Amino acid sequence: MQNKKLKWKSDFEKSVIIENFVNRGWIKSQEKEEEQTDWNVYWATVWNVRNIFNPKNGFRLNDQQIINHFPNHYELTRKDCMVKNLKRFKREQDKEVLEIFNFDFLPTTYIFPGEYSLFVEEFHRNPNQTWIVKPAARSQGKGIFLLRKIQQLKKISGTTVTSNMTQLNLASKENYVVSRYIDNPLLIGGKKFDLRMYVLVTNYKPLKVWIYNKGFGRFCNEQYTTDVAEIENMFVHLTNVAIQQYSDKYSQKHGGKYSIDALKLYVESAYGTDALNKMMDDIHNIMLTSLKSVQAVIQNDKHCFEMYGYDILLDSNLKPWLIEINASPSLTTTTPVDKNLKMNLINDVYNIVLPNDDFPDNDQKQQQPTKVGGFTLLYDENLDPNNRKTQKRQSVKIWK
Repeated sequence: MQNKKLKWKSDFEKSVIIENFVNRGWIKSQEKEEEQTDWNVYWATVWNVRNIFNPKNGFRLNDQQIINHFPNHYELTRKDCMVKNLKRFKREQDKEVLEIFNFDFLPTTYIFPGEYSLFVEEFHRNPNQTWIVKPAARSQGKGIFLLRKIQQLKKISGTTVTSNMTQLNLASKENYVVSRYIDNPLLIGGKKFDLRMYVLVTNYKPLKVWIYNKGFGRFCNEQYTTDVAEIENMFVHLTNVAIQQYSDKYSQKHGGKYSIDALKLYVESAYGTDALNKMMDDIHNIMLTSLKSVQAVIQNDKHCFEMYGYDILLDSNLKPWLIEINASPSLTTTTPVDKNLKMNLINDVYNIVLPNDDFPDNDQKQQQPTKVGGFTLLYDENLDPNNRKTQKRQSVKIWK
């Protein structure tokens, strides 16, 4: 297809997507909404991906079509599914593999309503602990609150909390995850922040993972405090731009975002090069372990790729914690710097999945370089499929 202009389709009217397609000279598909054939490249919502891969629809992608989600991507990107798969993967590991995969990056977490009684036991053991409650399938900070008293669970729609705290009745079918709140975050300028980092998976079986060298820290607008009086002040506790943009202290100039490069420079200058390298190695472990946890359950499809947005919180000891993994990380741009980053990000994604604006065959995929634009190959299972330890060492070496 090298001499043929690709046809594109998108459910998102985001400039960084549309402009990338236009810049490549691709042609916008003119198909009707009910049609699913007249396109080569589709940047789709997770809902439309679900419909496309629904067996009842009888639609099959052809060899000249590629889409931006795997069929059951939610196994990693729904908060409750992510926790479930990480816990299962940890249980399955034998002693040899445990020497490679470090699981100490997920705060103590329970899924409601199924694990409510387990949570109550833990709550009694640590009565002064703060917990964070999140709807499993929502995004942008919606429905999140901090919990110090069991009665606060009444904030969940349809919740009844009994006096002996042994039952939880949810009228709604929505699941929640309840995690130990990391109350000692690394602060810069007295403010809490987390990291948004991008990871591209081009194949799950064998697993092939790329990491983007750009990203940003998302800062709260209010000074961080553990004062119980501020427990409901989300401008103190939640870094989501969708929330922070409503603060009186929000800056349109920088959008509360600072580059990963600037944050790494701060860590290196304040804590040293060795501490920075260990922090980054720990972050890479989070990415690789989380992806391996769903490798056996993700429906691998050669027509699919996934660009994940990882949210990582650093505590005061530079220990990274996994907050969540996004299937559709925001491509809204709030500043010129933000737009430049995301324009280059999408451009580099397609330079990997469609090199030379063409559909690569399997042999071509094997011959790809280890660095494309801002992406660096973090892990490739084809390096040594029979030696996991060798793979791990090679993947980290490639990154560095």
